[in-house]
Formats: sequence, structure tokens, C-alpha cells
Amino acid sequence: MYLRPEKKQELFKNHGRLKSETDTGSPESQIALFTHRILHLTEHLKSNKKDHSSRLGLLKLVGKRRSLLDYLYKKDIERYRAIIAELGLRK
Repeated sequence: MYLRPEKKQELFKNHGRLKSETDTGSPESQIALFTHRILHLTEHLKSNKKDHSSRLGLLKLVGKRRSLLDYLYKKDIERYRAIIAELGLRK
């Protein structure tokens, strides 16, 4: 499995709003998790170009992350800018 529970807890602890392993619902922690999964699927698709079901999953993840980023942009622009800078994303 590509994402062990320890790695998931580390993502939530580093990028979560409360800086705890149990903060799984905040937009920041979900965006960080989606970004990790997107990077993994992108690497997978570089070597498996005909894996269309994974490509569809990747597109759905990108859409979910985009909608969470849009929500965060409307709700609190400072948190949005912080997560963009922290993860190295850009619009």
C-alpha cells in the first residue's frame, strides 16, 4: 500500500489546522492528503499510460482538491494562501 497510516498521520499533523493527528476534517489536511495522492497517481500514470481508470480517479481527485481550495479561498484568504505556499501549489 502506498499510503501507510503513519504517513497519513504525519500529513494531518503537519498540515492540519489543529496540528494534531486527529484533525482529519479540516480543509487544509484534506488538501494535503489529496495532493499526496495526486502526486502518487501522476507518477503511476507516467509509467502506465493506458490505465484509464486511474486517470479518471486522478481527475476526480483534482476536482475535489480544487473545490476545497475554492471553499477555503471564499472562507479565509489567509488560510488559502498559507496552504498554497506550504504545499507548493499555484493557481
